[in-house]
Amino acid sequence: MVASLLLVVVNALAPWGYHLAETGMVALQAVLGIVIVVRGFLVARRVDGPFRWWRVLIAAACLSWLIGELMWWTGGGSDDGRVAGAREIVAYLLPAVLIFVAVVVLGRVGTGVGGGGTDDGPDNPVREHSTVASVLDGVVAALAFSLLSYIAGYGGLAAAAFPRSNNPTVLLIYSLLQLCAVVAGVYFAILYRPGRPSRANCLLLTGGVMILTSADRMVAYFRTVGVQNGDLWGGGAFVIGLVLVIFAMAEPAPRPTTPADTGERLMDWVQLTLPYAGFAGIAMLYGYHVLIGQQLDVVLVVGAVAMVLLVAARQVFAMRTQQKLTVRLYDTQRRLAHQLHHDALTGLPNRILFAQRLDEAMQHGRFVLIFLDLDDFKDVNDRFGHAAGDELLRAIGQRLKRCVRDTDTLARIGGDEFAILLDGHVDELEAAAERLRVGLRDPFAVHGSSVRVKASMGVVRPGMDGAAQSSDDLLRQADISMYAGKRLGKDTAVVYQPSSAATIDFASALRSADGDAPPGFRLVYQIVVGLPDTVPVAVEALARWTTPTGIEMSPETFVAAAEAAGLGAALDALVLDLACREVRQAGLDLDIHVNIGARRLDNPAFEQQVRQVLTRHGLPPGRLVLEITETLPIVDLAHAATQINRLNALGVKVALDDFGAGFNSLTYLHALPVHIVKLDRGLASTDPARDMTLYRSVIGLCHELGLRVIVEGIESVTQRDTVCRAGGRFAQGHLFGRPVPISELFASVRI
Repeated sequence: MVASLLLVVVNALAPWGYHLAETGMVALQAVLGIVIVVRGFLVARRVDGPFRWWRVLIAAACLSWLIGELMWWTGGGSDDGRVAGAREIVAYLLPAVLIFVAVVVLGRVGTGVGGGGTDDGPDNPVREHSTVASVLDGVVAALAFSLLSYIAGYGGLAAAAFPRSNNPTVLLIYSLLQLCAVVAGVYFAILYRPGRPSRANCLLLTGGVMILTSADRMVAYFRTVGVQNGDLWGGGAFVIGLVLVIFAMAEPAPRPTTPADTGERLMDWVQLTLPYAGFAGIAMLYGYHVLIGQQLDVVLVVGAVAMVLLVAARQVFAMRTQQKLTVRLYDTQRRLAHQLHHDALTGLPNRILFAQRLDEAMQHGRFVLIFLDLDDFKDVNDRFGHAAGDELLRAIGQRLKRCVRDTDTLARIGGDEFAILLDGHVDELEAAAERLRVGLRDPFAVHGSSVRVKASMGVVRPGMDGAAQSSDDLLRQADISMYAGKRLGKDTAVVYQPSSAATIDFASALRSADGDAPPGFRLVYQIVVGLPDTVPVAVEALARWTTPTGIEMSPETFVAAAEAAGLGAALDALVLDLACREVRQAGLDLDIHVNIGARRLDNPAFEQQVRQVLTRHGLPPGRLVLEITETLPIVDLAHAATQINRLNALGVKVALDDFGAGFNSLTYLHALPVHIVKLDRGLASTDPARDMTLYRSVIGLCHELGLRVIVEGIESVTQRDTVCRAGGRFAQGHLFGRPVPISELFASVRI
């Protein structure tokens, strides 16, 4: 290519004379034309489909042009001033038609559906830009070539320019055919997708066609304005166009191994600058035209203004497209960032994002970390399959999400492990863990079956080791606490202490206490209020145990451990005695609710234990309410009813605890002579209308049976109002006061 340029420039200067330079230029054009014909047909034999036919068409076009040139020069050429005959005109017109068809055939390969590097979606701004920009580029190219043909003037009728005719009609037809070839080339070159084959061939062919047609019109222009050696300069440009066509005829090379290949980047730059070639060429031609003292008439001025407006419109559209692409890029980056920091299954933050949030929280030190692992989750996968397990994990994630605030972070760490970062200062670690445990209490629907989920939790506060800590250290501590809870019987929350790995056994501690409270065992009390005035009417005694190592054990865990060791009756007797004593010593004139296991109804000696406790502490029987809690269903309802009747005869009231959950059913209301029903907190939802319907039905039924109803789990004013409107007269929950030691009871009451 460089050698061709040097040769063209030197020959145009004609140091060896005009006629010799003209002869050399014609000979060089003929040689290049022959090369195109030979190479085109040879390469066409090695390819097929449209890749063969466009080469055959180009080779045929060049062959037709060579035949026309041969007839022209053998007929006397321009020496005698003659013009082309009919056969020669046909030979010159045919190449323009064939080139146009070849460009369309090749261009359709690059704009076909599939295999491209761009998105074919209807909302893709790149695709929209390519189509509209190609139309505008085609119009600009058409206008530029039309202005070039117009400014060439009567020189277009000179024999030096193709089609070597002085017939204006023939010249017009030839110019229109050239115009079609140029516009088609520009249009398809811009639309040609980077991922399609023969893209470089298309760009080279388009460049060659543009130069060939422009060179032909420039020869006519130079004749019009009388430029010396203009034929040589125009013919030299014609040579450059032929060289580009030769390169375009090459067999397609293998696709670059990477998109960043240098050659591909070069082609992209060529494609980027191609639309402005006509505009830049006309601008330079206008400048040259004025510099040599020529005038621009109205047609040329109007054409220039129209071209400027078209190019400006294209730039505005390109900027709008760029803006759309930028927005899409930002959206893509956000989606990628979301995918990087979120779990694909549940949509929750993953370990990476959770660690970042934990690092941020550690800077101000006011947070609580809870590490949650589902108990026996492998059984779900084994029973229902991994797809069902994934479905359950998604449901659990959504359930847990409703248990935390917007300022907290819930993440899936991996497998069946979740982590919760509670933002801010949290005094009641046990209450925070209990809220999560209660959130999982209701069964999950899995493939037509009902599955109950329990979880072990490790709870960590910052600085519990007294040393500098990282987020990994805190997660490790939470993990240690969680596994300590699993060793204790699962379904528990363990607060981290440096000795969390120590062996802890509540049954052994209770047995060693020999009827007294084991170390760390205590009772807390929660208010029961009357509605709507929220005046306290009773307190419920709730057992708590802190291990010697400082671990807060959940009641469900140590109660289950005592029952499994055959110490359930001893634990209930301890709680009953301790509650009556503390209430009596505090001078509370309120009913006291004490939880007992349903198995106590099978023990005839339990009635005597209750009688002895009431006598020992001088507590009126009518102030004691025994709440029946179930670890196992009550099988013999008749026997249980007899035991309850004996307790009623003492004046002690009996309540069904957590009605609506566990094994409780309407059969219990019919068969057991209880006085009070406590509705489980799990009956409350986030839909007040649904809660109203449910509460109204259950409360109305219980009232018809003469039973008092206490609604548990009231944590908001909305829930309280819903219960009142449903006919509820008693309630219990954090809205009125949290479980606290008896000495702090009324200080915590919110009335």
